[in-house]
Amino acid sequence: MKNKSLLLELWDFLKIRKAWWLAPIVIMLILVGFLIIFGQSSALSPFIYALF
Repeated sequence: MKNKSLLLELWDFLKIRKAWWLAPIVIMLILVGFLIIFGQSSALSPFIYALF
């Protein structure tokens, strides 16, 4: 497959290189990214800001 998505390529990298220690870092970066997106554009932003 020539046009893989970024997540599929990252998954292949983790499987082939046995770099499972990177998985928690990647998961946390994705979660923080979603938190930033929801914090800017939703009614939940005051509650999200209260967490920090």
